Amino acid sequence: MQDEKKGILASIGAYFLWGLFPIYWKVIEHVSSEEILASRVIWSFVLTLIFVVLLKQRKVLVSDFKALWHNQRSFWLLFIAAYLVSINWFIYIWTVNHNHIVQTSLGYYMNPIISILLGIIFLKERLSKYQIVAFLFAIIGVLILFVSYGQIPWVAIGLALSFGIYGLLKKQIVLDATRGLVIETMFILPVALMYYIYLYFQGNMSFLHVDLKTNLFLIGTGIVTAIPLILFATGAQNIPLYLVGFIQYISPTMTLILGVVVYHESFGGTELVSFSFIWLALMIFSISTIVEVKKSHRIHEKHETF
Repeated sequence: MQDEKKGILASIGAYFLWGLFPIYWKVIEHVSSEEILASRVIWSFVLTLIFVVLLKQRKVLVSDFKALWHNQRSFWLLFIAAYLVSINWFIYIWTVNHNHIVQTSLGYYMNPIISILLGIIFLKERLSKYQIVAFLFAIIGVLILFVSYGQIPWVAIGLALSFGIYGLLKKQIVLDATRGLVIETMFILPVALMYYIYLYFQGNMSFLHVDLKTNLFLIGTGIVTAIPLILFATGAQNIPLYLVGFIQYISPTMTLILGVVVYHESFGGTELVSFSFIWLALMIFSISTIVEVKKSHRIHEKHETF
């Protein structure tokens, strides 16, 4: 139960921080999405590696990598996960900096549905009847948005699928969150470095060529990337995937509020109806989960008594 509590708190922390991301990306919207992505990879690797070294876990990190290499399934799952999350990062940064924050909110509202389906199909996770009702309400809410757009929202689908599958893969890899992130970003590091070399020779590099604030915020992408990802990995390893999926509603709700209130993107009656279904789903799921947890506690206490 202690692990479950840690997993819930870690997941809430991760999604709260992700919900604030549009503010950060807007500060450096003058930098190309590709360069921001490359910076995220490079500085995430550098800063998490320094952190691991300071914790005197360098030898453990090497041991983790060797163990991964001997377990080829886990090695390639993490390799694929690294590139999936990079795709997700790029889509998100591009969408925010091209004034489509509400659509990123749609993508991350869709993500729990993808997570639930993946958990049921691949991990044989089961939902209670109330959780099934909540799931159906969430689907209705998303379908209303689909219809209102009048076209397939590819950006939202790309965000939902890439992160949903990433979560599924991470769920199956037993690896310390911080050291795992070092290895994960190491897989993408060569591509990021090659892209920066390309930018340098093209004369289009913003890092060290604009101002101090830009430099600091690009370096800071490593910190704002590493912390929520470490929290997410901790959460995904300690609680069921469907629970991770519904906790994720924190992030798109915050993003939606930022998009509408702070950045003045449109949000009409159709969106309100759609999001009301999604919020209702979250309420039903939360209440049913609390009831299930209390019930399991009572059963556990009875067994301990006997």
